[in-house]
Amino acid sequence: MTVSRVPLAEALGEGVVVLDGGLSNQLVDQGCDLSDPLWSARVLADEPGQIEAAHAAYVRAGARVLITGSYQATYEGFARRGVGAAETSALLRRSVELARGAAESGREGTGGPGPRVWVAASVGPYGAMLADGGEYRGRYGLGVRELERFHRPRIEALCEAGPDVLALETVPDADEAEALLRAVEGTGVPVWLSYTITGEATRAGQPLDRALGLLAGHDQVIAAGVNCCDPRDADRTVEIAAAVTGKPVVVYPNSGETWDADARAWHGGSTYDPARVRAWRSAGARLIGGCCRVGPDRIAELAALLGGEADPREQLP
Repeated sequence: MTVSRVPLAEALGEGVVVLDGGLSNQLVDQGCDLSDPLWSARVLADEPGQIEAAHAAYVRAGARVLITGSYQATYEGFARRGVGAAETSALLRRSVELARGAAESGREGTGGPGPRVWVAASVGPYGAMLADGGEYRGRYGLGVRELERFHRPRIEALCEAGPDVLALETVPDADEAEALLRAVEGTGVPVWLSYTITGEATRAGQPLDRALGLLAGHDQVIAAGVNCCDPRDADRTVEIAAAVTGKPVVVYPNSGETWDADARAWHGGSTYDPARVRAWRSAGARLIGGCCRVGPDRIAELAALLGGEADPREQLP
């Protein structure tokens, strides 16, 4: 199997590792309908082959970390569709298995036995389950313990499938970050945590330096940073994350277009410029990719700009 068991944390100590881009936009480009409240989780349940194909497209583009299609996959969300807990657990495990499979199929056409690829199991915020744009607001009216109880069961299900890392992503406020850090305790799986931000604050309005400060003392956290934000906001926040946490920085912003939750549509033009990743790398970024509306073409540009450091092509022994 091509998928590497070399710890991702070790690779981050050696240089930059390229993340994939947005799963949802690639699924749309493949002809999938994401108008359902379950969003990409609907495709995970009904068209798993499309998920694997999307992952494979990013491997061919140069991505060395695949983020699973579990962002919006929750027990509560599937229960509304009449899907029971056991089946939901199986779907969560499937998301990891599909990414593992894509690491093998995606290398076809790259020549040779293929590069190292890691699988990051996506753990989206509580707001993603609400399907109302809540991940861009935070402050759901729930306490840290309630959020921990929400997140722990699916984290445990994802861990059963053996991902290389958990991606605690698009976190809108520090309370949910604290809940997620509690929920991953005892799993033995390393994590990265990335906030979604506006300017230098979380979406809930907390100063980003304070929010990132929660991560500084957690050995289980191998990278800290931001995702699902405007690319221009990422410039300064990479510096903040590196200074506050002392950890490798993860950064994967959106295209720069704006999501209208009411209209369920994107507006504006793309401001994602792969050339700016050089500054991110210099400031401490070690996991670099894209989020919503950043596709394989952009990831290929990013990988090419980062050059050999981002594509070491080491093989498994």
